[in-house]
Formats: sequence, C-alpha cells, structure tokens
Amino acid sequence: MTIRKISRALLSVSDKTGLLEFARGLADQGVMLISTGGTAKALRDAGLKVSDVSEITNFPEMMDGRVKTLHPMVHGGLLSLRDKADHAASMKDHGIAGIDLLVCNLYPFEATVARGADFETTIENIDIGGPAMTRSAAKNHDWVTVVVDVEDYAAVLDEMKANCGGTTHALRKKLAQRAFARTGAYDAAVSGWFAGELAKDGEKEPPRRRAFGGLLRQGLRYGENPHQEAAFYVDGSSRPGVATAQQLQGKELSYNNINDTDAAYELVAEFDPKAGPACAIIKHANPCGVALGKTLKDAYLAALACDTQSAFGGVLAFNTTLDGATAEEISKIFTEVIIAPDADEDARRILASKKNLRLLTAGGLPDPLTPTLTYRSVAGGFLVQTRDNGRITRKELKVVTKRQPSDQEITDMLLAFTIGKHVKSNAIIYVKDGSTAGIGAGQMSRVDSARIAALKAKDAAKIAGWDKPRTVGSAAASEAFFPFPDGLLTVAEAGATAVIQPGGSVKDADVIAAADEAGLAMVFTGMRHFRH
Repeated sequence: MTIRKISRALLSVSDKTGLLEFARGLADQGVMLISTGGTAKALRDAGLKVSDVSEITNFPEMMDGRVKTLHPMVHGGLLSLRDKADHAASMKDHGIAGIDLLVCNLYPFEATVARGADFETTIENIDIGGPAMTRSAAKNHDWVTVVVDVEDYAAVLDEMKANCGGTTHALRKKLAQRAFARTGAYDAAVSGWFAGELAKDGEKEPPRRRAFGGLLRQGLRYGENPHQEAAFYVDGSSRPGVATAQQLQGKELSYNNINDTDAAYELVAEFDPKAGPACAIIKHANPCGVALGKTLKDAYLAALACDTQSAFGGVLAFNTTLDGATAEEISKIFTEVIIAPDADEDARRILASKKNLRLLTAGGLPDPLTPTLTYRSVAGGFLVQTRDNGRITRKELKVVTKRQPSDQEITDMLLAFTIGKHVKSNAIIYVKDGSTAGIGAGQMSRVDSARIAALKAKDAAKIAGWDKPRTVGSAAASEAFFPFPDGLLTVAEAGATAVIQPGGSVKDADVIAAADEAGLAMVFTGMRHFRH
C-alpha cells in the first residue's frame, strides 16, 4: 500500500459546493493551496491563503481565461514521476514543483445545454484546461490524487488524517477511474451537442463516432432477473421523467420499475394536459389500459377497466397533478409505481399508508415531439435512432373505404394510433369513447394480436358485468399495415367499426375490399410505428 503525501494541491472548480470546508481541511494539514480565477477568490474571501496559478507559471491568465493552466509548470507538476531520475532532473532544471492533489469539476457544459443557452455561450462553456489537467493527474495516479466529484472530498480528508497527510494507492486508483469516466462523459456530451447542432444545420450523415456517458444515479439490486447485475445512470439531460423525478415514498426502484415507469411516462406525455387528464397503466413495458377523462379519477378508472387483471402490480402514469380522489381509487389495488408531474397534499397523505408504493413527481412532462436519441446494445455495437416523435392529424388521414368515418370514430382512431406507438409490435389497439377497450401486444402474428386484444375485452366485460365487450362499436389501430385481409377481418369480428393503419401493403386493395364488404370505415396514415 503506497502512501503519497499531499503537500501541494491545485483547486479549480465551477461547482463550489463543499469547497471551503474541503480547502480548510487541506490547509489544516499543511497543504499549500493553488487556484485559479473564481475559485481562488472564493478561498481568499473565506480567509484562506492561496497562490494563483499565474504565480506558479509566471504567466498571466489570458484570452478571457481560456489560457491559464495549459502550461508545463502545471502539467509537469501533475505528470512527473518523482522517483524517475530524468523526470526529477527535468523538474529541477525547469523549477517545476510537484502537484500532489488536483481538484477539478469542469465547466458546467451539460447544465448550459440543458438551460437552452445559445451557441456562443455553450461554446464558451466547453472546458479545455480542466479535462487536460484531470487526465494528466489520473494518468499519474501513482503519485497524484485527483478529485472530480464533491462526494469524494470527505474520503480524501479521511485518508489524509489516517495516513499522516497522504492517500493510499487504492483510493487514488479508484479516483482515477472516476476522473477518466468524467472526462469521457464530458467529451460525449460535447460531441453529442455538436452532432445535434449539425443536424439543425441540415447535416444528414450520421456522426462517424458516437459517444455516450452517464452518472450513476443508483446501484440496483439486480437487473431484469436476480442473476443479472445492473445500475441506473443518468445522462444529465433536462427531459422530465424517471431520471429527473423526485421519489416521495416507497421502496427503492428496481430495474424493471425504472423501465416500466419510463415507458408509462413517455406514453402519457403524448396527451396535452390542457386538453384534459390522461392515465396510462403499464405492465412489462406494454400498456394494459390508457384513457382520457373529464377528471383524473375518470381517466384512471376507464384505463383500469380495460384490463383489471394486468393492472395489478402495474405502473401508473398521469399527465397532470395527482389528486386525492384519484389516489383514493388507486389505493384500492396493489400498484408498484406512480409517476406524475406532481401530487397534491391529499394524494400524498392518502398514499403514505402504502409503504411499498413508489410515488414519483417529475415536475413536468417530456415533449413527445422532441427528436431525442434512443439507443440499445447489440453484440459488438449499438443502434442509435431518434425517438419516435411521429404524429398524425385529422388532415393527414386518407379515407380508403366507401364509408366515411364519423367524428367520434376519427377521434378514437387517432387515440388508438397514438397509443400504438408505445405498444410492442405486432400491435392492435381497440379504443372506444376515449379509452382503450383491448390491447394486443408483441405477437408474431398481427391476427393473434387482434384476437388477444378482443379476448382481453371480453374478459373485462365479464368482470365489469357489461352485456358486451367494448370492442363492439370501437375504433381499431394497427401500428403497421395489414399484410392480408385476415387481420382486418379479425378486428371486424371483434365489433370494431373503424380502422386506422399505415397502409403500404402489396395487398392493400384486398384489405380495402374486405373492409368495404364488412361495412368498416378505414383510413391510411402513411406512417408506421414499429416498436421492438
């Protein structure tokens, strides 16, 4: 266990949380403090003795602070191997003193992007000297302790107190990994932003290289299954959702909870709260009930009625503040997670008795029209695409049957097609009067999806005591075209009177003829929504 004593420390931070306490702890152990710009001022204002970097380099900061630490006196002090003869000779010849601790947390580039700053402001928040110093210190971690996270201040001070002012190799190695991960994530954020800016300029070619980075939000007990390891990382974006939400109560979120909650919230965000309350119930990343309503309680009860069995132990998402009346209904069955922009005091009080229920407030809704990136791993690489932000309006519908759809049928068709974006392919969705009547998801055959959705509707009717399933008189959506008439006829047998689908099959003429013979109204969208 090699202990390296810390005698000189260079502190250059944008996030000054905990800085003064940490610096005092260093000073108390006799460490010489070196700093730059605003960090040096903050230390001096607190009464601490600090040397400016310009005093060390004998070179002034210049170009609005762009050039200050990019100097051999700094990087030589960070990179030198103190026990190597030629390094020691170079240090002596050039008057370079070793820097034993670097504390640097970089310009707030990600926060600058998240607040929507203009191009020039964002450029100025790209840190150059910080990442360079951080990488130098991390590379030379055998001699240098590097800290990029406020959370590590205490660990460094504790080790110094326990080791006569020094740190162990084990800690320095761990901190070096964190440092390289930080600069890697930082560069990923910058390159990703540049790619987005180029896309705005009309660039069609995908970037030659893609980089992604994340900050650990929480370690997870396991992944999808107990034998799989997992963790949850956040990318620093401002998109409201499970990554930005505040958990008000309940057990720690699991891997599957997080996945399902994200699916639920992205779905419910399709519905503008200005147009009315909406509820989505998710089970295993697929919706088992979605509804609009005059009140949030109405929307919840309508969504629940679609499939009460699958809703047990599900995830609920709402597009507006959760209220007490809705919470009262939710408390009647077992629910894993609830996510909403907010929850009023009544809702919080009522749900507080459900100790295991996770209640999340996201503070807002994600914009379903923003073309953010999604990605997934494959063997040897990963697939990247823009989020499915396609949306169809009434004006874009093409009626292809003899019978024209009614206004209500069009409304329900559009709702069903919107939900279809969030149902695993092959997908069939029945909607009646603003709520789902049956959902068939993830089948290899579209016919089977139509049958399953109809069967779910029959089960719901039996449970509710209805004289017939709500697929009768419903509108049905297929997220991709019907390759043959059999899927359409299955939908008709379930009682649907109108169908929405993308069209584009070589058998479109046969499918249209079958719809006409069955007396259905059918529209084409020209847009599909595969979700695998």
